[in-house]
This record gives sequence, structure tokens and C-alpha cells, in this order.
Amino acid sequence: MSLLAFWSPKGGSGTSVTAAACAIHAARRAGPVRLVDLCGDQPAILGLGTDPETGAADWLAAGPAAPTDALDRLGVEVVPGLALLPRGRPGSVLEPAAAAEAGAALAVALRAGPLTIVDVGVPDAPGARAVLEVADVSMLVVRECYLALRRAAAAPLVGRSFGLVVLQEPGRALGPADVAQVLGRPVTARVPVRSAVARAVDAGVLPTRLPEPLARASEQILRQLGLASRRTAA
Repeated sequence: MSLLAFWSPKGGSGTSVTAAACAIHAARRAGPVRLVDLCGDQPAILGLGTDPETGAADWLAAGPAAPTDALDRLGVEVVPGLALLPRGRPGSVLEPAAAAEAGAALAVALRAGPLTIVDVGVPDAPGARAVLEVADVSMLVVRECYLALRRAAAAPLVGRSFGLVVLQEPGRALGPADVAQVLGRPVTARVPVRSAVARAVDAGVLPTRLPEPLARASEQILRQLGLASRRTAA
């Protein structure tokens, strides 16, 4: 397994932070790892000073014939063992048919390299949906929220997800068992919503000070996928 995608049918579900945490933890345990940002929030989450001007959007804009080795040149090192492929220019928009074809080509190209984790976010664009469909494994990130569950239940890609990453907030009437029952997928990891996570993200120190709830959830995901001890085995 070389291409893992995180997504959610609704914004604000914690998908980008979850993807970043899993990439950081995987780089420590199984590296090297490449984190691909299709949403545009990763530079801020990872504490980079500026948003890189070029990235995945530019590669997609070049069409499905874009060279694979160009992806490596677009990468930015975050910490040793972890490289970020940023989104790049958000204005690079393709026609729907071409975008889907280019997205599938991007997913195939990303397989030819290190373990790659993709922050798909909400897969509204054809290219993002194509990446999600072609990924080896996808994880659905969802809150214990009726509105999020209602949106997720109507998403056709739910059935393709390996499992669920459930963000648990105090005071919610729903629980992980309810989420799993409604969506028909197993819960792979649970992430308690804690103020320490928000502080780490706001301070831009997530790559060096990964909060324990995120590290624990990332470990659960990697173990389920057989990736937790790849570096040790090598």
C-alpha cells in the first residue's frame, strides 16, 4: 500500500489536521513520507512561513501527460523524512473531463514513490474525486454530528472507504457506534477533540510536538494498514 487518502463530505471535520498528523507520525515510524495537499491548508497546519506558489494544482493543470519526476521537484521538506507537495495556485482550474483524467494520472504517479498521504478534503472537484477513487486506501474523517452523518450517508464514495476516523466532541448525543452503524464502515481510529490539538495547530508546532490524541489515532491507522513498523522491519 503506497497511497492513502483522507477525505470528508463536509468541511470543518478535521480532515487536514488528521492527514497531517498521520503523515508526521508515519514519517517517524515508517518514513520517508510524502504529504499531498489538495485543499491548501497544510502549509499553515505544518507551520511553514509562506504558502508555496507551485504544487499539485500546477501539475494537474499541465494535464495527464505531465512528467512524474516533476512532482518530486515541487516537494518541500517539512521535517526530516516528511515532504509536502503543496496545493500550489488555487486558480489552476481545468475542464471537468480533463480534471478527472489528470486527477487519476496524479494518483497513479504518486504511487511511484514513498508512502504518500493525500489530504483530499471535500472531494468536490473532479480531480480530487479521481485521486480518491484511485487511492489504494481511503479514510473517511467525520465528526459525531448529525449534519455530518447526513452528508456522509449520501456520499457515494463512503462504500469505498477502508474505515472511519471519528472526531469525538464532548456533549454529543451520537457516539462512534452510531457513526459506524449509519455509514456501514468500521471505526479505525477515534480522535478526542482537545484544546492541546488546537494550540499545537495554531502555534505551527504540529510536526515537532504532535499531541498525544493525534499520535495515538495515527498509530491505530498505521497498524490497521500494516505500516506502523515498516522502518524497523527495513
